[in-house]
Amino acid sequence: MALDDRSGVWKSGKGKGRRTPKGRQLEDQAWEEVRDLLGDAPRRRDLLIEYLHLIQDKFGHLSAAHLRALAEEMRISQAEVYEVATFYAHFDVVKEGEVPPPALTIRVCDSLSCELAGAQQLKAALEDGMDPSQVRVLRAPCMGRCDTAPVLELGHNHIDNATVEKVEAAIAADDTHTHVPDYEDFAAYRAAGGYEKLAEIRKGGDFETIQQTLLDSGLRGLGGAGFPSGKKWGFVRAEAGPRYLAVNGDEGEPGTFKDRYYLERTPHLFLEGMLIAAWAVEAKTCFIYMRDEYPAVLKILAKEIKALEDSGIVEQGYIELRRGAGAYICGEESAMIESIEGKRGLPRHRPPFVAQVGVYNKPTLVNNVETLYWVTRVLREGGEILSSVEKNDRKGLRSYSVSGRVKNPGVHLLPAGSTILDIIDAAGGMLDGHTLKAYQPGGPSSGLLPAHMDDVPLDFDTLQPHGSFIGSAAVVVLSDQDSAKEAAINMLKFFEDESCGQCTPCRVGCEKAVKLMQADKWDQSLLEELSQTMVDASICGLGQAAPNPIRLTMKHFPDEV
Repeated sequence: MALDDRSGVWKSGKGKGRRTPKGRQLEDQAWEEVRDLLGDAPRRRDLLIEYLHLIQDKFGHLSAAHLRALAEEMRISQAEVYEVATFYAHFDVVKEGEVPPPALTIRVCDSLSCELAGAQQLKAALEDGMDPSQVRVLRAPCMGRCDTAPVLELGHNHIDNATVEKVEAAIAADDTHTHVPDYEDFAAYRAAGGYEKLAEIRKGGDFETIQQTLLDSGLRGLGGAGFPSGKKWGFVRAEAGPRYLAVNGDEGEPGTFKDRYYLERTPHLFLEGMLIAAWAVEAKTCFIYMRDEYPAVLKILAKEIKALEDSGIVEQGYIELRRGAGAYICGEESAMIESIEGKRGLPRHRPPFVAQVGVYNKPTLVNNVETLYWVTRVLREGGEILSSVEKNDRKGLRSYSVSGRVKNPGVHLLPAGSTILDIIDAAGGMLDGHTLKAYQPGGPSSGLLPAHMDDVPLDFDTLQPHGSFIGSAAVVVLSDQDSAKEAAINMLKFFEDESCGQCTPCRVGCEKAVKLMQADKWDQSLLEELSQTMVDASICGLGQAAPNPIRLTMKHFPDEV
């Protein structure tokens, strides 16, 4: 007798006879809704985050049923979909039996510039005045609008210099969508000679000549690392193809907004520079990774990329616009590449470097938005527009994002050797009744420097001897009415929230640092020991630079800690 024919044994035991596979079951309606959203789009694994955005935008959250359906449609495990969806702050995962979030969400920025402008009081007032069943009020990291602090996002509408009254008026008018500013579109840019340099280079350009022009101009990576751009192009070009280009548009460093400033005004200066860089390394595809906090920029780029395709300047699909989902760590280039591939934004161990093993494990050129903006200008106008500008023995220009206690915050283009006094002067001086006390020269990663260090040129390589660096030139000015200790705590809370969690020194170190810093009196020896451990053992720059606010505050403001 065959084993299967034995009654009462094979299929009647405990746990036997399931009619469905184990785990969450596929629901027909959810599957149909996901299929409708995806349409004819390719079911590629690297597009997972884009498809999660489609579901979040449509339904206001990610239900378990939709995550199950997306996994089925893309032929990947539910665990993969779930781990990606829960990694990013802008996705709301709702399991069975849980209540979905309200239809409207208000995100209040609480990074340093907004904190100085009263963000915590604004958030508290909104929480008291809103019906939590209708409106959700959340804290959020920097939105890249520090010049108009305090800032909040109502749906996808950013409200600058926000007040409760402005929010109530916007809700009453159902003004919750993105406002796209006026900018130079494709037609206007082309009429002014745009893309002529690209056409000239494509027709008969010589890589070595172009590379030397960039090197002679002194153009360096303006996302923070400051590596000579022409040299980086050469490294990538020397690798065997296929090669890719990835644009890092995830300027999440609190205090930084220069990339948004340029993209909302002259996006094609950046796009032409990107296509020149793509030509230089013979890139198979260009990826633009843009932070989700810039919805207007995302709309501008989507429209202008289509204009480039329609004009025949690029083939359809050559430029892929990827939308971040609220993760500061994706500003680190290898974490960004992981996100481009549809994964969690966990930094990779290096070596190998992304110039060798980047997108799809192929050589990849990673450039910052502003760097590519200057590529176009240098090649059109000559390298002298940078190299001929000299101040305090430094050459070039810097786009300083200036906020805090100044009269005219904003992006100020100044010589690279400018000091904090030059920058404050360009920003209209200190606010009435305020005296300079301290400044953040390059975002929270650079820590705080005291007012008496007002003669240090804010440029690459000039701040390292002082335990700081220029980074993305995000300058936040503090006055005698501000607390250096509270500013340092604000910075470490940001790092605590934004640590990807991959490595223990950063994940646990930031958390422990915040607790130690909230004491009335800092245990300075313990904080220094913790700082050294984070610097030595963290995988990427987040954990390695997070101790800077601690160390510089202890050094320059000992009376406060």
